[in-house]
Amino acid sequence: MSWIGTKRIIKSGKTNFKRSGAVSLASILVMTVTLLVISFMIFFQAVLNFSLSQIKDKVDITVYFNVGASENKVMELKSYLENLPEVSSATYLSADEVLARFQTKHSDDYLTIQAIKEVGDNPLGAQINIKAKDASKYESIAKFLEGDSDLMKVETAVIDKINYHQNKVIIDRLLTIADQSQKLGFLVTLFLVIISILITFNTIRLAIYISKEEIGVMRLVGAENKYIRGPFMVTGAIYGIVSSAITLVLLFPVTAWFGKNMADFLNVNLFSYYVSNWFQVLGIILCSGVILGVISSFLAVRRYLNK
Repeated sequence: MSWIGTKRIIKSGKTNFKRSGAVSLASILVMTVTLLVISFMIFFQAVLNFSLSQIKDKVDITVYFNVGASENKVMELKSYLENLPEVSSATYLSADEVLARFQTKHSDDYLTIQAIKEVGDNPLGAQINIKAKDASKYESIAKFLEGDSDLMKVETAVIDKINYHQNKVIIDRLLTIADQSQKLGFLVTLFLVIISILITFNTIRLAIYISKEEIGVMRLVGAENKYIRGPFMVTGAIYGIVSSAITLVLLFPVTAWFGKNMADFLNVNLFSYYVSNWFQVLGIILCSGVILGVISSFLAVRRYLNK
């Protein structure tokens, strides 16, 4: 296709957009609602991912060492854990630090504090708090700790217990929620995109219906399909661009309201997220709008070209 032919198609597309004012307005409104739904799905995924990341940060496993365990052996194990590719961090707490935390946590429990004082010596051992780079890696870390023969021999054992099995239910549930939420988000997004294409398709088909006689004349004079279809696809793209611009403007007051009134409930400020990720949201919304408009126009005009 020559550059002159392309310019003519673009000019015809703009003319179609201006000429069918009421239908163009209806198409833009429908696409704007569609793009707003897509935007809210983006924000929903952001809130979900942020909430899951917060939960993941709170999940860990703790290695409890026997009272009087060799600090050198404990630090040797800590160093080894930090070098494991699955481990994000390994935080060491000495027996004194563990005791101080225990006393702070149970400061309101008089009997427990008195019992600790009556024991005299520190009854608690050192600890290492382990965070994995991914929640699915905790099991392999626990298996490593439980299967290390040098550390687990009865006569030289330094590890008292590992709380992985106590946390396993929580970790498994977290992994299940993360997996199911991703699948659900994908299915809901796919469903909404299909519905959006159908709605936009029917709206744009109305605009093309107005021009069916023009299409018939162009076919009679022997115009190629690309010259017939092209202007309508340009019109569809314009619908998408205008709808995207309206959507992006509307999102400012909407996210500002959510950011002001529901930041604590959602655990994330949607307005801050929108502003900081504006270019990314712009790309997704603009591409979605143009693609929806072009595909809907292509499908709608094909009906008349196949007659």
